[in-house]
Amino acid sequence: QVQLVESGGGLVQAGGSLTLSCAASGITLSLNAIGWYRQAPGKQGDMVATISSGGNTNYGDSVKGRFTISRDNAKNTVYLQMNSLKPEDTAVYYCRCIGTTYWGQGTQVTISS
Repeated sequence: QVQLVESGGGLVQAGGSLTLSCAASGITLSLNAIGWYRQAPGKQGDMVATISSGGNTNYGDSVKGRFTISRDNAKNTVYLQMNSLKPEDTAVYYCRCIGTTYWGQGTQVTISS
């Protein structure tokens, strides 16, 4: 059974940092493209960052230069380092195994102004 479990969300002030984790079981993340997505209330969801099986990364325009996606193959975990956080980054963040139906349950990130 495949599971993706996000963690690391929370409440921080604008300008602060958070690191989200997406830990997987039943699937090897390094063999797949993995993405972080977010959904804020009343807004369209958007792609935050992706990392390919080869390690190539891609970022949404709104987070370029502030967020970094990375992967620890030994821990079978993908991370999202988020710096210089803004109130508009407030959302539920999900990880996804791209090209499959596997999504995590999400973790709430709230940025106070």
